[in-house]
Amino acid sequence: MDKLPRVYANPINKTLNNVQESFIDHEIRHDVASPININRKINEIFASPNHIYKSKVKITFKDKSVEETIVGKTNLNLLTMDGKLIKITDIIDIEKL
Repeated sequence: MDKLPRVYANPINKTLNNVQESFIDHEIRHDVASPININRKINEIFASPNHIYKSKVKITFKDKSVEETIVGKTNLNLLTMDGKLIKITDIIDIEKL
């Protein structure tokens, strides 16, 4: 067998202090959804071929869930059939019924 070439190892002439404390949180949090996912879900509802003028959805907030019929949206709010404005930032989850 052929011998491998020697590798030069630079000598370390100082003390190393590379010990760090670290913590990994493996807890999965279902109550916090990213705004990007909520906006994507809302856009998918409005882009759906089943959405003509209105869509019945279940909206989940931190403390409650409601069923609403949404008819429009702005950058910050959803507009319901009853004329209510729902802040998108308050929504944790939204699903089409």
